[in-house]
Amino acid sequence: MTERKLNVHSENWSEEPFAISRGIDDNFDVVVVELEQNGFKAWGEATPTEHYNESISQTESLIEDFSNRIENGISRTELQQEMPKGAARNAVDCALWDLEAKLAGKRVWELPEISQHLGAETGSVPGNVTTVYSLGVDTPEIMGDIALKNANRPILKIKLTGDGDLERLIEIRKNAPESRLVIDANEAWTPEHYQRYVPEFKQLGVEMIEQPFPADNDSVLKTLDHPIPVCADESCHDTADLDRLVGLYEFVNIKLDKTGGLTEALRLQAEAESKGFRTMVGCMSATSLGIAPAFFIAQRAKIVDLDAPLYLYEDRPFPMKYDGSIVHPPSPELWG
Repeated sequence: MTERKLNVHSENWSEEPFAISRGIDDNFDVVVVELEQNGFKAWGEATPTEHYNESISQTESLIEDFSNRIENGISRTELQQEMPKGAARNAVDCALWDLEAKLAGKRVWELPEISQHLGAETGSVPGNVTTVYSLGVDTPEIMGDIALKNANRPILKIKLTGDGDLERLIEIRKNAPESRLVIDANEAWTPEHYQRYVPEFKQLGVEMIEQPFPADNDSVLKTLDHPIPVCADESCHDTADLDRLVGLYEFVNIKLDKTGGLTEALRLQAEAESKGFRTMVGCMSATSLGIAPAFFIAQRAKIVDLDAPLYLYEDRPFPMKYDGSIVHPPSPELWG
């Protein structure tokens, strides 16, 4: 094998201010892994998440610790066994997928592992998907105004925070009467919120509730009715979490920054489906490079939340193509 060269660096990107129950952001940092081998350059991106005790320096440091293994030809299978899940492994894993496709002279969906997952004939281009468009937490009036401007979008995802959430949903539904609605409380609700809101939200046409309770206090879901399906986000990182979630949730949200890359994400999706879960694919703040690998999880997901590039002031060259909420496959110049 020709020597493989590794480069790791971080980047800062600006985005429209966006609030969830835990706070507001208008920029984010990513770690980018670049690999060079046989004249081909490949890359992957990850977004370290403070909520999961990750930082840019810690993520870069972990990757650097593996630099010899990576440059000496570590496989994706070995990477899963040797590096812990999370952002660092995601960046490396996605770069390895990109490199694998380029060395093979194929698009990534033509590689056996992905083509089998998609159930597609080798070489057939994956279909476009429809993403949610997310509304950050704000006053009912402001969220209603944003819903009005996006009322033509097929599905809106509403970030919520506890008190005042019914008023928010009423304004949004009034201004976007035709859009499908899913909501995300980001662990901010109490059981009292749940019992008060869920019957009302059912009437308003909400189709899914994402992570109402803290991940370390979600067993209460076993005791509550689920007239609306409930989705595990913070409670589900990888395949090892699934058994505990049976009977608590109907959906799991797959994010590559949580699973530690596309390899485990493919496994998680297949395992979740086999245990009766429906799947959703989500993302952290990301550029198109971070979204591209998740596009292949979106092919089998019931709900797609890959809207992060829509909030960027500037994206990468050859970005993911969005027609409104319709997402197209990544170009070869971007990834895979």
